[in-house]
Amino acid sequence: MNLPAGIQVNAPITAEYARILTPQALALVAKLHRAFEPRRQELLKARVARQARIDAGDMPDFLPETKHIRDSDWKIAPLPKALERRRTEITGPVEAKMIINAYNSGADSYMSDFEDSNSPKWDNLIQGQINLYQAIRRELSFRNEAGKEYKLSDQIATLQVRPRGWHLDEKHVLIDGQRVSGGVFDFALFLFHNAKEQIARGAGPYFYLPKMESHLEARLWNDVFVMAQDAIGLPQGTIKATVLIETILATFELEEILYELRDHSAGLNAGRWDYIFSCIKKFKRNKDFCLANRGAITMEVPFMRSYALALVKACHKRGAPAIGGMSALIPIKNDPVANEKALAGIRHDKTRDANDGFDGGWVAHPGLVAIAAEEFQKVLGERPNQWGKQRDENFGPKDWLDFQPEQPITEVGVRNNINVGIHYLGSWLAGNGCVPIHNLMEDAATAEISRSQVWQWVVSPKGKLDDGRKVTADMVRGFIPEELANVKTNVIAQGEKTESYDRAAKIFEEMSLADNYPEFLTLPLYEAME
Repeated sequence: MNLPAGIQVNAPITAEYARILTPQALALVAKLHRAFEPRRQELLKARVARQARIDAGDMPDFLPETKHIRDSDWKIAPLPKALERRRTEITGPVEAKMIINAYNSGADSYMSDFEDSNSPKWDNLIQGQINLYQAIRRELSFRNEAGKEYKLSDQIATLQVRPRGWHLDEKHVLIDGQRVSGGVFDFALFLFHNAKEQIARGAGPYFYLPKMESHLEARLWNDVFVMAQDAIGLPQGTIKATVLIETILATFELEEILYELRDHSAGLNAGRWDYIFSCIKKFKRNKDFCLANRGAITMEVPFMRSYALALVKACHKRGAPAIGGMSALIPIKNDPVANEKALAGIRHDKTRDANDGFDGGWVAHPGLVAIAAEEFQKVLGERPNQWGKQRDENFGPKDWLDFQPEQPITEVGVRNNINVGIHYLGSWLAGNGCVPIHNLMEDAATAEISRSQVWQWVVSPKGKLDDGRKVTADMVRGFIPEELANVKTNVIAQGEKTESYDRAAKIFEEMSLADNYPEFLTLPLYEAME
């Protein structure tokens, strides 16, 4: 096919893919890239500089230069009716069966994910765009190997789409010899093909924005929206986007992020798993910082609870939805006792969120939608949301930087992190970015916690097991082959292939024990991926 000048695609463009990778759609990608790529690179450099200051002991605080935004009276623009009620939101990757099941789940909203739950193979990305194109037009169906057919119901969830974060490239597409932003690529292709169709059908285009660390990164997305709307002929403010607050630095700029996107904002979401990963990553060299086993870091420990309540306060102060994060628990087949415990955990999670003032919350499985909806119904009644609930606490550095608990750290905890890390990486390399492991739904965020905790326990003087042993590189190296064998046994029992897991174990060891901590697990993995 003839591509626009300056655009190079270093991947197959089949006849089916050509329906998405049209010259006009790629021209929009190129337009946005040429306008905003220099700013993206500047912001990524600013992240590195900020990290260097934290490593040197400079602790985050509110920005004095944005005090006027926090102190002044303003609200985000009114929301469309489709985004007023979001009690239950389901998330998952952009593969056909998941899309259909999520749409049909009974949830108010479905976040279709090109980021953490999607392995960014070229085929996954472009087929995902095709799947969403067909789903929006009610043309998507799927038949599994057993012959069971999946089709969209009459009543479906409102679609929201999560493009990749600012740190991720799309290596297969070059503009003027330079890689394009993965997020811009995902966003532009989806918007070009679907925005007007969605508007005609009454809901869209709506997005989720991941991994931001500052209001300047939100400003960049807002400027992308403005240019894109002009380019395809949409009224300004048509696009609406919810920002995932999943980095600790973003917590210090909650109101500023809402302000930058105020004409396009659909509120904030408490992305808990990436948030924990962010805390470990940002303070990894602080000798006083060392978190306990992942399972001990719940939403009820003080630093996580204060972050969640501050998010509700900021959103409702500014007339914006506050959406709770996702418990990783999922239904457990063939074990009624364990299943009942998991469902009780989900119910507890959503009860807390509803009582705290959240307007809705995420689930990872269609079987959990009814439980989440029931708990929000108890609190909200017939109200679509609780935007009117205002919190009056004052939160800040003393709350968000009080990282407790530090214990227990156990051998079981170390081994579990290694096991989950290897299992997830092996699945990711094989093309699956959303994996049930030990009755929890794991994605890139939880894998990041796993390898980051191992790295920090080795480095930190506080990284000691409850029996007194120091977590060391030799200990980790000794556990890895044992946990690799356990993973393979599990994978074989599920009827899956194990070819990618030896490589995954090697990568986990390299990234968990590297002298220089790798910023994101997915960056070197993506480079190694075809």
